[in-house]
Order: sequence, then C-alpha cells, then structure tokens
Amino acid sequence: ALKPIYDNLAKFIEGLGGDVEFATKKSYVSLRRAKQFGLIQPSTSSRLDLGLTLKGLAPSGQLEAAGSWNAMCTHRIRLTSIAEVDADVKAWLRKAYDAG
Repeated sequence: ALKPIYDNLAKFIEGLGGDVEFATKKSYVSLRRAKQFGLIQPSTSSRLDLGLTLKGLAPSGQLEAAGSWNAMCTHRIRLTSIAEVDADVKAWLRKAYDAG
C-alpha cells in the first residue's frame, strides 16, 4: 500500500536535480545531496513519514515539527495516500533540497 506513495515521491525527488542520492538504510531511505536534506520512512503499514531539514521554518498544517521522531530532520509530514503528495509537500521538498 505504501509503494505508490514512495514511487510518487521518488519520481518528484529525482527531478529536483542530478545530484540526488537515495541511500537505503535499515528502516528508512535517506535523501542526500551534499548532505542529507530528508528521509522517507514507513512508520506504519498505512503511513509513510517524510522527514525534511527546513531550519528556521515554522511548522504549519501538514508540516509538523519532527520533535523526538527523528533528530536528523527538523520537520515531518505524515502521508497515507498519493493525494497527500500535493503542491505544498513538493514545495517543502524543493526548499529542503535547495538548502541541502
């Protein structure tokens, strides 16, 4: 159930630039450029969490503070469907990529 969401995210992320690296870890996929700018983690059987490094950006709406969820990211977005990978999510991904 999570594969279509992951595939949709991966396709968009690959289009951000030729320097994107997907580094598979035990429980998540690290999104790297010169440094890590995000990660994709299956958190439940029905939800992917997208972690982003967006220093200085206040959480709002779907974009929440990562808190203790993951120390490598400042923000988290919970995704349960492809429809939730909307223009806002893509804009935040681009912002994290540009900062990385």
